[in-house]
Amino acid sequence: MSIVAAIPHVVGVLGGGRMGAGIAHAFLVKGATVIVVERDAEAAAGAHARVSDAVAKSAARGTLGETSEEALARFSTSTDYESFIHCGLVVEAVPEDFELKVAALKAVEAHLSADAFLASNTSSLSVSDLASELHRPANFLGLHFFNPVPASTLIEVVLARQTSPDLAAAAKAWVEALGKTAVVVNDAPGFASSRLGVAIALEAMRMVEEGVASAEDIDAAMVLGYKHPTGPLKTTDIVGLDVRLGIAEYLHSTLGERFAPPQILRDKVARGELGRKSGKGFFDWKD
Repeated sequence: MSIVAAIPHVVGVLGGGRMGAGIAHAFLVKGATVIVVERDAEAAAGAHARVSDAVAKSAARGTLGETSEEALARFSTSTDYESFIHCGLVVEAVPEDFELKVAALKAVEAHLSADAFLASNTSSLSVSDLASELHRPANFLGLHFFNPVPASTLIEVVLARQTSPDLAAAAKAWVEALGKTAVVVNDAPGFASSRLGVAIALEAMRMVEEGVASAEDIDAAMVLGYKHPTGPLKTTDIVGLDVRLGIAEYLHSTLGERFAPPQILRDKVARGELGRKSGKGFFDWKD
């Protein structure tokens, strides 16, 4: 496998939404050739626009190290899994649904060379369970990027029981080459980041539900008192209430009642109040 600055020479990303585009951008600006595969031509065009916009912003900040045109010459989108055939690494970034991820990962693996690596950007699902569905589980692990990817300095490297030691070491090198910090976690429900982040967020929701304080004041307590860059409720709005609900339901099923989703979260999702992406969550984002 060819290497550029300790990262694979050709990197694929399955799914070009906010997270997938951010992952693609992270590898692209460090010199890799990047291919994003989407479900249809419209989604692929959207992914191309998101990555192009992120590259332009990097150029404007002076952090690109080359022209936008030079970087984007190494970037392409496709609707065909065969586009992954030359990739040394593919990162899956589809929604948090186990069966969907299994189907996606199997489809990707079928088009990879025997020595290529495959990763999931899952934020909570068992990477060991995902690995068990693959033909080459030793070549698989979790790479949990954080939103927004360009600004985040953390990547959670999640090791499945089956992950080879060589891949574990390579993944840490990739993260460092991306200019980020790796936190290495053995596979467990919610890993480290989601488990702790969701626990705080769910308690903050219960406090709003019980009338302890407003969402604004609860978040201010964590930002000003504990130096969190963003409060747990605003973070939930940014992540998406539907995404947080899905993670909470999974953690509830695996870790017990302390992760039971509050009714206020279920009600907001049912009303379509999903956070920033819908214009309203615990805060109003329409302005």
